[in-house]
Amino acid sequence: MKIIISTPVEQDYLTVKEGFNENLFLQLSPPFPPVRLLRFDGSAKGDSVILELDFLFFKQKWISTITDDQTDEKEFYFIDEGVELPFFLKKWKHKHRIIRAGNQSIIRDEIEFQGPFGLMTLLLYPALFLQFLYRKPIYKKIFRIK
Repeated sequence: MKIIISTPVEQDYLTVKEGFNENLFLQLSPPFPPVRLLRFDGSAKGDSVILELDFLFFKQKWISTITDDQTDEKEFYFIDEGVELPFFLKKWKHKHRIIRAGNQSIIRDEIEFQGPFGLMTLLLYPALFLQFLYRKPIYKKIFRIK
């Protein structure tokens, strides 16, 4: 299943690219489940991100690897793919795009995911959609012209 959410922001795409760091990652984490960042290498091909999700009675590890990244005159993007996923996910691929829009840019999250079975995939859609919608005001606040 796919989710695509676009957020226009005020800063140019190369400035936004520089802002995609560990600090932003922590600010984008939703309130539930609480996330503990165990490792953050960055957004370049070969980098890893390791999280621990806390579901109160148990914890789950989520390991993603950056499988591709590119910067050109139109956009910057990187793709993270799940290597070790929490029980409710079978597949995870997230393309983070920062698209040039004149002196501003558009942050576009393109997520492909799959649960361990069809019904779980459908049930995950609203929760994941809301978690990425949660990012929009954070992006707008962080990447506004000061």
